[in-house]
Amino acid sequence: MRKPRDLAKNVWYAVGTEINIAEPLFQLPIAVVLLYRVLREAKKRFGFELRGLKLDGASFTFYIKPDDGLKLPQITQWMKQTFSVRLNVLTGRTGHVWGDRYGSEILWEGPPEGVEEVDWAAVEMSAKTKIPVAIAYTLSWGSPRSDGMTITTSFSAKNASKPASPHG
Repeated sequence: MRKPRDLAKNVWYAVGTEINIAEPLFQLPIAVVLLYRVLREAKKRFGFELRGLKLDGASFTFYIKPDDGLKLPQITQWMKQTFSVRLNVLTGRTGHVWGDRYGSEILWEGPPEGVEEVDWAAVEMSAKTKIPVAIAYTLSWGSPRSDGMTITTSFSAKNASKPASPHG
């Protein structure tokens, strides 16, 4: 049985999660634009302050202060699930995108010194960016087998300028 997540009201959290695949997904502009769209929607839906947003290839870390700190699980789960479904629809892929559960830690003193607020104007601009259909990003998704070999599947993101419908 896993340990219950520590939650509190009116606090900042450090949150981190990783991609389930071997590819540095957040080096692709299409993935970054999609994540920004999801962040923008999550902020409108749940309400929160966000700082120190860092996309590092296959990981996503940030500091968040939800309007209702007890809703951190709902916020993070919604963001991860929405991103996964839309990425899979957009790319024609199926299956998991994220690895294990996200990690979170309560920061009683707030985010570390020097952590900048997210530039929501830049997020808005990026989230509205259309990626031309002519551009196709090819990814290789690897999964290790029990005999030590890796099975790799490739695909291209077609019709990349058409964002996935929020209702499937």
